[in-house]
Amino acid sequence: MKRHVAGLLIAAAFLSGGHAFAQTVILVRHAEKVDASADPALSEAGGLRALALSQILADAGVTRVLTTPLIRTRETGRPTAQAAGLTLTEISLDGGVSAHAARVAEAVRAASPQDVILVVGHSNTVPAIAAALGDPSPEALGDCDYDRLLVLALGDGSTRVVRGRYGEPGVSC
Repeated sequence: MKRHVAGLLIAAAFLSGGHAFAQTVILVRHAEKVDASADPALSEAGGLRALALSQILADAGVTRVLTTPLIRTRETGRPTAQAAGLTLTEISLDGGVSAHAARVAEAVRAASPQDVILVVGHSNTVPAIAAALGDPSPEALGDCDYDRLLVLALGDGSTRVVRGRYGEPGVSC
């Protein structure tokens, strides 16, 4: 059974509670990888998950897609970017997780207030990016957590967070 996030995006719009919110950030970990090598491509299941992500975000109005330079994040974000006629923007991993998260947060905050930004990270960077964007309680991701999705509504110096899942349910490991 596929889980969809259209309701999450709608919920994020209503989370403003009368506040003027700016960007909407959709934050995911890359999809399933083919192996444990340093820079693997996506597996067949990962390719299907990346496609599922693009399908559920088809009407979300994504205006930017941020990835890391690694193949698995680019392959996860590419279907969404292509469907929206966008080019991937790679954010360097230089300097470690904290430096990367700070660069992603800077890129998000520099975007237009109306932007909807997909950010594709890694199990160790997604919680750090969420925290850098104001998530008060970012959740750790395990080795098999490929189906998690965060929608963050940013603005007025505050962040509203909706947590969800997408695509086929992840497998336990």
